[in-house]
Amino acid sequence: MNFLNFVILTIIQLYTAVLLLRVWMQCVRADFYNPFSQFVVKVTQPVIRPLRKVIPSIGPVDTASVVLAYVLIILEIILPSYLSGAGGAIPFTLVLPFAFIELLTAVGKILFWLIIVRAILSWVSQGRNPIDSLLFQLTEPLMAPIRRVIPAMGGLDFSAMIVILILYALNYLRVDVLQWLLSVTLY
Repeated sequence: MNFLNFVILTIIQLYTAVLLLRVWMQCVRADFYNPFSQFVVKVTQPVIRPLRKVIPSIGPVDTASVVLAYVLIILEIILPSYLSGAGGAIPFTLVLPFAFIELLTAVGKILFWLIIVRAILSWVSQGRNPIDSLLFQLTEPLMAPIRRVIPAMGGLDFSAMIVILILYALNYLRVDVLQWLLSVTLY
């Protein structure tokens, strides 16, 4: 049963990550002709196209992708208890806010890894790789405001490190919010 649990949850997490990456690509207006962007669109389009007829976009945000990612995270929370036979071990009043917090956490994890990969590629790549330009487009909206406040010093750009520290701080805040949510709901 652990194997099945692992496989199902991994598929849900990966597809959720691709959906949220698609939303972020649309928000920052990334180049959709990039080969990696085309991969993201081709993987998500069969599911998103019918949903868009029911759930329209709001501004630059692809609402259908966000709603589907939210539903997948709800499944990710509920499925393990049903697969283990506990069935509904988590109170449903906790599932929806917990899923929302986990959705925001998933966005933070994606941004974290995009920044890490961009930093690593900046050391080894010559900038001619299509993924380099896409990573620049995806991470620059976060790093540029910090770079305006704290410019590069001695050729070192600290903006990536500062964004990562902010993401870590938000992750700690997430834990505090979840503990508060549990205390309010259970007592």
